[in-house]
Amino acid sequence: MATRSKITLATLVSRKREKRRIPVITCYDHATAGVLEQTEVDALLVGDTYGEVCLGHSTTLPVTVDHLVTVTAAVRRGAPSKLLIGDMPYLSYQVCPEEAIHNAGKFMAEAGCDCVKVEVDRRLAGTVEAMSRATLPVMAHLGLRPQSIHQHGGYKCQGKTAPQALALVEDAKIMEDAGAVALLLEAIPIEVARIITERTALPVIGCAAGPHCDGTVVVLHDMLGFAAGHPPRSVKRYAEMHRVLADAFQAYAGDVLEGRFPEETHGVSMSKDELERLGSMLARPC
Repeated sequence: MATRSKITLATLVSRKREKRRIPVITCYDHATAGVLEQTEVDALLVGDTYGEVCLGHSTTLPVTVDHLVTVTAAVRRGAPSKLLIGDMPYLSYQVCPEEAIHNAGKFMAEAGCDCVKVEVDRRLAGTVEAMSRATLPVMAHLGLRPQSIHQHGGYKCQGKTAPQALALVEDAKIMEDAGAVALLLEAIPIEVARIITERTALPVIGCAAGPHCDGTVVVLHDMLGFAAGHPPRSVKRYAEMHRVLADAFQAYAGDVLEGRFPEETHGVSMSKDELERLGSMLARPC
């Protein structure tokens, strides 16, 4: 198997300059990372959405640093060539810059991340600046911030009015000046995403932000159809894994119930000589 070239932050900057799109997918386990390693996907985001799609929580808030670092390290082992983004969970960076640096360091040193993602606005510019000074590459997440869902009043598009849009454009510039290495724009109008992308030298990854960002990220479970029902409007469905898996599991259950699996060919047999020896041993009086 050919060794793939390592994707770095410099690679993403080159992609932007060359106007080559940047595909990003969330990933939460070693096996899936191994599959993604063989594709042209540039970057993997180990998102705190892990709490929702893998653990069954209704929000991302319960996810902890230690848990997510463990998951992120597994993804790194599966996809050594991909740019790996660690998503810093709720209250792991908001309290103070010192805690942000300490927790981000875990993602970099223990999980092998190439950068960490933090949900911010201008109020956290000082934290981003402190992290950057500490040599921690930061992707600044603007727009809809799921960790602030209670402040937002739900999962709603941000920046739909002119003053709100201006604030987002200004925040993007503030984050660039603070030392961020990339931006992620979630659930903002496509026009605002285009303005920000055109005005910054940073690679811009969109999530439900339209076609004009430098790249886009989707939640793996959404694009593969792991859950029943309709996907989010912003996601294109590439497979219907819920149906595929349900059919496979039901077929397995049916085979077991009807005695079709396992068969003798699915097991290991003793040699004829050893079986005869066992018979002799069992025939001896106790």
